[in-house]
Amino acid sequence: MEKTNLSAEMADAAAEAARVVQNIPDTKSLDDPSLCGDWDLRTLLNHLILWTSYSAERRAHGESAAEDLMSKDFTADPGFRADYAKQIKKAVDAWSEPQAWEGTRDMMGSATPATDIGAMLIMEMALHGWDVAHATGQEYHATDALAAVVHDTVNKQAELFRQYDGFAEPVTTKDDATAFQQALALSGRDPN
Repeated sequence: MEKTNLSAEMADAAAEAARVVQNIPDTKSLDDPSLCGDWDLRTLLNHLILWTSYSAERRAHGESAAEDLMSKDFTADPGFRADYAKQIKKAVDAWSEPQAWEGTRDMMGSATPATDIGAMLIMEMALHGWDVAHATGQEYHATDALAAVVHDTVNKQAELFRQYDGFAEPVTTKDDATAFQQALALSGRDPN
């Protein structure tokens, strides 16, 4: 039977994303490139912060992110690292309520199971957390349970995300690649 409440895995993904953001060196230029297409590190961070904390909290309640947040430069505030840690905790707290994982939510005009939305948010936290870690010279650590959820979600969503340029073409992995490395590769990221 498929697991329908992924709050533990979301907490793991959020903690690792917050750790990676917290440990971005002050000397690191946010204008440096990232692996995400033509996004620099600042654009990547703003995307991560918006969708995995502010939007994620609202999605738990079936709501969308406030319009004024869509173009906000969260990194303009020198305290963005600590602010992100606080906000992503609010998102995790919202998704820790069992009812957040029940029923459907509107997503781009279609009724989507809450579990699928939560799984996609976990995927965003993990993949973009890895992107930030890679861009800032850090290691990214995924628990086995988190890696399994991310792999499953990427596997289910890869073609859809590719249609909207969210993922690049898959990358070949080594035979002994972990589930997380396989997920990275399937999303078009080179885990090596």
